Amino acid sequence: MTDRLVDPDPSAAPNMADVVAEPLWQVRLRLFWQGLRSGWSSFAESRIGLVGLGVIVLFGIMAMIQPILIGTVWEPAIYDPVLGYDAVVVEKTIVPDNEVTDPATQIDLFSARLLDPLLQVGDTLVVTVQPAPPSRQHLLGTDPLGRDVLSQLMFSTRAAFMLGIVAALVTVFIATTVGAVSAFFGGAVDTLFMRLADLIILVPFLPILIVLSALIDFQLFHLALLIGVLGGFGGTAIILKSQALSVSVKPFIDAARIAGGGHLHVIFRHIIPNVLPLSFLYMMFSVTDAISAEATLSFLGLLNIDMSWGIMIHQAWDQGYLLDPNRWWLMVPAGMSVTLLAGSFFLVGRAMDEIINPRLRRR
Repeated sequence: MTDRLVDPDPSAAPNMADVVAEPLWQVRLRLFWQGLRSGWSSFAESRIGLVGLGVIVLFGIMAMIQPILIGTVWEPAIYDPVLGYDAVVVEKTIVPDNEVTDPATQIDLFSARLLDPLLQVGDTLVVTVQPAPPSRQHLLGTDPLGRDVLSQLMFSTRAAFMLGIVAALVTVFIATTVGAVSAFFGGAVDTLFMRLADLIILVPFLPILIVLSALIDFQLFHLALLIGVLGGFGGTAIILKSQALSVSVKPFIDAARIAGGGHLHVIFRHIIPNVLPLSFLYMMFSVTDAISAEATLSFLGLLNIDMSWGIMIHQAWDQGYLLDPNRWWLMVPAGMSVTLLAGSFFLVGRAMDEIINPRLRRR
C-alpha cells in the first residue's frame, strides 16, 4: 500500500491577500482589545480593586444624577446646594428653667422669653430647627443655614471628580513626556529635569498650595492645573524616567533609529507607549493627592468655589458642630466622602500595580 499526497482544499487555506491587506489600525485595535481583556481578567481577581472601582462608580452616579434631580424631583428653592433653604419648624412646650426633659419637644422659659418676653410656662412656641436632623424630606438633614446636606454632598462629588481627573491627566502628560525626554537625551537635559524634580520634592507640597492660594484667587480648574504641574515635574517624573530608561535600551529602539526614525518619532512612537501603563498607574495615585489637597484648601477657605466637601466640613467647624455627636450629619458624610473616594482610587492603583509590576504579577 502506497501513500498518496493529497492536495489540500484551496478553499480551506487562508486568503493571504486578505491577511496582508488588513489595515494597521485594525491590527492595533485587536491587540489593544486583547490586552484590555487580559488586564481586566487579572484586575478582577483583586478584591480591593473591585471594591475601589465599585465605590468610584457609586460616586460617579451621584455626580451625574444630582443635576437631574434638581428641577425634576427636587425643588431648586429648597434643594439647591448653595442657595436652597428649608425652614424646618417644630412646636415646643415652655417649661420652667432647668426642667427640660426632652429638648426636641420642650424649651425652658428663659430661652423662650429671649424670643418673646410675654410667653409663660405651658405656652406653645413654634421654633425653627437648624440644622435639622435627617428626615424623609432631607435624608441627610440640613446644615446650619437650612441647606440640604445630601444635595451638597452630590454636588461636591462633581467638583472632586473634575479636580482629580484634570490634575491626574496633567500630571501624567508632563511626567511621561519629561521622563521619556530625559531618558532618551540624557546629559544636560536629564540633569536639568531631574534637578528640577529634586527641588519640587524638597519643598513641601501642601504649604506651596496654601501660600499660592492665599496670594492668588484660585478657581477649581486653576488648582487642578497647579497640582498637575507640580506633580508632573516632581517625583512622578523621576519614576517614569527610570521606566523609560529600561525601554530606551531595548533592541527595537536601535532598530527604529537605524531605520531613520527621528528623535520625536522614537520618543512618541516607541518609548512613551511602553511607559504609559506605569503612567496610568500613577494617575490613580495623583487623583488621591488632588482630592485630599482640595479638601484641605477648601476647609481653610483658600479656594473660590461655591461648594465642596471641604467647605461642608468647614461649615460644621465654624458653627461649633465639628465634634458634636448629636449633629453627626454635618461632618460624617463629607468626611467619609473624602476618605472613601481618595481611598478608592488608591485601591484601584494598588490593584493595577499587581498587573503592571512584573514582580507582583501572578501570571
